[in-house]
Amino acid sequence: MKKLIVSAVAALIIVMASVGIVQAQNDSGKKSVVYSSPENATFKQAPMGGVSMAAIWGDADKGAHATYTKFAPGYDAGMHTHPNDVWIVVIKGAYLYKDSDGEKRVGPGEFIRVPGGHKHWSGGDKTEGALFYEEGSGKFGLTPAK
Repeated sequence: MKKLIVSAVAALIIVMASVGIVQAQNDSGKKSVVYSSPENATFKQAPMGGVSMAAIWGDADKGAHATYTKFAPGYDAGMHTHPNDVWIVVIKGAYLYKDSDGEKRVGPGEFIRVPGGHKHWSGGDKTEGALFYEEGSGKFGLTPAK
């Protein structure tokens, strides 16, 4: 079962990375292979405490992008929206998600897409936090919601 989960995670990351590579090529005008591993990534603390990100391609401050993102154990982002669509594939731990339709625990090998402008809550597992591949269709942003 563990091998199946690891294989599923790898397959999802490859698919998501392929989409990202195409977007990055369109943005940069040059074709190149992008390879990245979360074990070798350089994570930087994000402005919101409890979150760190490592760029894979693109620039999250400017447009379409992909990152490895970590949520610290118990991280609580509160209710918020993003200006653009966000695609997530969990690698380790669990990404916790809640909206008006209910709650989801997104674990290793699982995928969730959050449309831009959609009001939701997210956070990290209380024990493990979360490590996930995140891809955005445009600039990353987080606007607290009431």
